[in-house]
Amino acid sequence: MNLPSSAPCLLTQRSIIVTGAAQGIGRAISELALQLGARVTAVDMNADALADFQRAAGDALLTMAGDVSDPDFAPSVVERAAAHFGGVDGLVNNAGITRTAMIEKMSVDAWNQVLNVHLTGSFHFLQAAGRHMLAVARETGRPGGSVVNITSDAGRRGTIGQINYAAAKSGVLGMTMSAAREWGKYGIRVNTIGFGVVETPMTETIRGDKFRDTYLSQIPLGRFGQPAEVAWPVCFLLSDAASYMTGQHLYANGGMTIGS
Repeated sequence: MNLPSSAPCLLTQRSIIVTGAAQGIGRAISELALQLGARVTAVDMNADALADFQRAAGDALLTMAGDVSDPDFAPSVVERAAAHFGGVDGLVNNAGITRTAMIEKMSVDAWNQVLNVHLTGSFHFLQAAGRHMLAVARETGRPGGSVVNITSDAGRRGTIGQINYAAAKSGVLGMTMSAAREWGKYGIRVNTIGFGVVETPMTETIRGDKFRDTYLSQIPLGRFGQPAEVAWPVCFLLSDAASYMTGQHLYANGGMTIGS
């Protein structure tokens, strides 16, 4: 891939934090950001997978293992990333889990686990990274910074057996719009990317024989997404190519939802 040095989609020397970065979509986002010139702080619960990623990526990658639902973890990540790379310019809230059950059978614990990771965990990192970006903007008068929150089609159309996941992803949309309104005057942009069915371990069940044809019939492009291709719109929103976009919800889902 040969891009001109002035291409607006480049992330040259940008310091980007990506949660859930050890595998799947988060790993693909991190790898693409590195290719586009960024310095990435990869966050995940899986310390071994992060160590493998570190060995493959080199000095432009910093890794930190921890739980995004821990309110003390996000500030420590932002502090270390800022010290290591000279600041934090972007954040991708990607970490996620599933705890599947029909509504009448879902435990409060399963509800809370998913909400704590997808919604509260995203809030912790949004707040911590935002505080850093706001401080830079106020102290230097230099606007900027981009947050991309990962949501899902489930957050706007619902899903069977995952009311916890759908509620969390719907909440991410409201969080994005509120942050965009509060921080726009500082040039800090906050957007969401929503995915449909992407080929990752998290979607293995619905891509199996029992559900595969049902889901494929709903996708005009007729196939499931790949992590490497859905990473591109995320990096687009992190870059100057999206400099006049904030509070927006983009969907990379093969057309699974079209319109409102």
